Amino acid sequence: MLQLYQRFFSGLLNRPNPTLWHAHSAQQVYLTALSRSSPNSGPGLTFTGCIPDLDHYHGRGGRAFPLWDDAAGTESSVQPALLAKLNETYGASVSAEDVMAYIAAIAAHPGYTARFAGDLKQPGLRMPLTANLALFAEAAKLGREVIWLHTFGERFAAAGEGRPVGPPRLPEGSRPNNPAGGAIPSSADAMPEEISYNAAARRLHVGAGYIDNVSPEVWAYEVSGKQVLTQWFSYRGRDRSRPIIGDRRPPSPLGDIQPAGWLAEYTTELLNVLHVLGRLVALEPKQADLLARICAGPTIPADDLKAAIAATGSIAPRRKAARRRNQKQAELLG
Repeated sequence: MLQLYQRFFSGLLNRPNPTLWHAHSAQQVYLTALSRSSPNSGPGLTFTGCIPDLDHYHGRGGRAFPLWDDAAGTESSVQPALLAKLNETYGASVSAEDVMAYIAAIAAHPGYTARFAGDLKQPGLRMPLTANLALFAEAAKLGREVIWLHTFGERFAAAGEGRPVGPPRLPEGSRPNNPAGGAIPSSADAMPEEISYNAAARRLHVGAGYIDNVSPEVWAYEVSGKQVLTQWFSYRGRDRSRPIIGDRRPPSPLGDIQPAGWLAEYTTELLNVLHVLGRLVALEPKQADLLARICAGPTIPADDLKAAIAATGSIAPRRKAARRRNQKQAELLG
């Protein structure tokens, strides 16, 4: 059973508007997750440094939560009372970045959705919040790597800690490669129509080309039922049409504007995705082990956090005003 049912973030609007854009910057990080339903496989949530739409997590029914309420990165979306309670509990300073990284470490992997499958039948992600400083620090460190990977090296970079700015890379010997004989043709008549995988050869086929040294785990990587690689390809292959479901309006004609052939940048982007997925897969055992140790140890009771927040009235006036202007908001955890 999850031991913490508490909101970490003050929330974000349920539709794009100037508030979201005004808070965007090169240091902003967005956590995306489901809201009307629950994850059933893969990571329980995802992260991006780009302004996400509401369905960023896996294509439907999601919400986005920013780390910062302002572009300068001085006002965090983490409730002040939560930070104060953590500082008191651990006897150490805890930052908003630490909290977001902690969430990434314990929930952005398949072990989270598997372990709490029964609890997640009720929509809304819930986090076990350790009362142990060492475990919190371990999770915050691991979570920084997770967010760095999710954002393709654009956020939480720290070269001295093995997270340089730029697309992450797998270790030598584990890296996917596109050999000369597997170059993906760029001509219009050879535009790839499908992507497939040969497990025996560890080869990812993209039309008439291929990428070697791709593990089965990377090929199968999914986010709550959405296979990442097939989803990625569906926006770049020859047929990019989308089915019209129910009374949804037809897709915009702008979607018909696309390159006639496969672009070299697509191959570069695909290799970047494969590197990131490979490193995420490699982190999963560490994340699952950490989550197990957190759940086995003492956690901070949800009632303690609720009491702390109620006692301080921690939502700042500016945030209250934002809530009045925007009636429908989502809470990440609650």
